[in-house]
Formats: sequence, structure tokens, C-alpha cells
Amino acid sequence: MATPKPAISSRKRASASRNEAPAFGDLLTVFDLSPKRFARVLDVASRCKAHPSAFDQVLKGKTVILIFEKPSLRTRVSFDVGVAKLGGNPLFYPHHDQRLGERESLKDFAKNLDRMVDMIVARVFSQRALEELAEHSRVPVVNALSDEHHPCQALADLMTIKERFDDLAGLRVAYVGDGNNVTHSLVQACALAGVHVTVLSPKGYEPDEDIMQAAAATALTQRGSVRVTNDISTVRDQHAIYTDAWISMHQSGSDTKERALRPFQVNERLMQTIGRKDSIFMHCLPAHRGEEVSAEVIDGPQSVVYDQAENRLWTQMGAMVELMADR
Repeated sequence: MATPKPAISSRKRASASRNEAPAFGDLLTVFDLSPKRFARVLDVASRCKAHPSAFDQVLKGKTVILIFEKPSLRTRVSFDVGVAKLGGNPLFYPHHDQRLGERESLKDFAKNLDRMVDMIVARVFSQRALEELAEHSRVPVVNALSDEHHPCQALADLMTIKERFDDLAGLRVAYVGDGNNVTHSLVQACALAGVHVTVLSPKGYEPDEDIMQAAAATALTQRGSVRVTNDISTVRDQHAIYTDAWISMHQSGSDTKERALRPFQVNERLMQTIGRKDSIFMHCLPAHRGEEVSAEVIDGPQSVVYDQAENRLWTQMGAMVELMADR
């Protein structure tokens, strides 16, 4: 499969010069970023974190609508606070009672919004809904989570790893558990950064094969790698060990799935087996202690889960700064 290119729409932004990172109009998946742009978003995020007041005019006089089909803690608060820190007006628009496109077409929905707001942030079920919003909107659209991708989480994840190990290229990251939206975006982010990422999932619960193949092709261009395996015993010496809830919010639980995932619980023994002395434990939250992770690990000294949560704020600010720079 060919290496995916950043999705660049001429109606939303001018093409970049050869010496600059490509412009991007929407953030629907991590692969809407080139490797250079990905690194730049992380750099801007770090500068936002160090000197937030330096960016407090970026969204001055602008409104960002936050459309949420799903419940949220970190995403809602981090975008609310982030827009305000950039000098903008966050407008929360709950959409819990019905899916986007049910009351009126997504085309009409998008074409109304882009007459009134300056950016659309949407936390939705369907990735296709985001794509339709972006297709029919002249303002940037940001994926705040869909069933298929979670790019904002992946940006925060890689920022957190970079803060611990300085340089991302060549690091080793292991994702353990159900292959889901978080897995897809984490692997794409690792591919852009030249990280060697391994996904450890039970048979039948691996991440999407097409997404993994595309990420593997990109990783090769950055001297990284992507591997998916069902055998935990083959993985050693990882800088970061990552897991997520076994049952995502859009799924219903099953005894069959829990039995399949039980051997993939991240506990002290697994951390010792596949980790290093300086390994960090990561989780996007919410967590279920005693299921995908033991309390000893998530509440232990190697855990960076609250750093990840905080970095959602800074990386989303970094992405919004970059999006507005292209307008």
C-alpha cells in the first residue's frame, strides 16, 4: 500500500512552498500531518506549555464550536480551556440525543456552521461524519474522537514520551490490548516520528489491517517500524507501555472479549517482562483498575497518565495555532 500523503484541500489553504511543512486544513487523522508538521505541532505545544501568554491572541475574536455526541472529561475541558487560553470563545454544543446528520444533512449542518464559527471540533461516533463536515466546511475541522481515530490523544501521547526521552526517533513503544481508535492514532503518530511501535493484541482483536499497513509504509520512510503480534513473550526492552480500556464507550462488553484480553492485562509482572528500568506506563483514561491495568502500575512511579491528560491541553492548542496559521 502506498504511503499516505497529508490530505491537503486547495479550497481551504494555499499550497506550501517547497521549504516549508505542508499546510493542512483539517485534523481528522494523524496522517493529515506530514512528519515535519507533526514535529512542528509538538514544538508549538511545548512553547504553549512554557509560555501560554505568548499565544493568547491567536484566536482573538474567533469562535470554536465543540460538538459532542459522546460524553467527555479530558476532551471537553482541554478544548474549552485551550480555546480560552488562545483568546477565543469556546461554544459547547451537546449532541447526545441524536447523531449528526439525522435532523438535517451534514452538508447543510456544515454550511450553516462555517458562516458563524471559525473552527469546528467534533467528538463523534462516525469518522465519515467528520469527513463530510470537512468536505462541506470552509473552516478547519478537528477530530476530537471518533470510533476509528483519536488524533488529539496521539499528539498528547507523543509529547509526553518526548518530554521523558527528549528524542522520539528510535524509541520503542508497545501498545497492549484491544486494537481500537486510540491504537490507530498512536501507531500513526509513532510512524511519523520514527518510533518502533509494537501492537500486542489477542487474536480477533487486532487493529485495522489497512491502517497498520499504511502506517508501516510511513514508518519505513522515517526509519521506524510497525509490528502487530499476538505473542507478548516476543516483546522486550520498551521505552513506553500503553494500554486502553477493553470495552470502549461505543461498545457493549462480553465475557468472550474479557477472557481473550485477560492475559494482556498490564501488571507489575508484564512491566518487568517487556519494560526497562526507565519505562513509562501510559493510558488515555478513563481506566478500569483490575481490568486492563493493575492499580499498582497505574498508580505507581512509572505511570505518566496525568501528564498525558495535561498534555491534551497543550497539544490541542499547538494544533489550533498551526491550523489558524494556514488561514
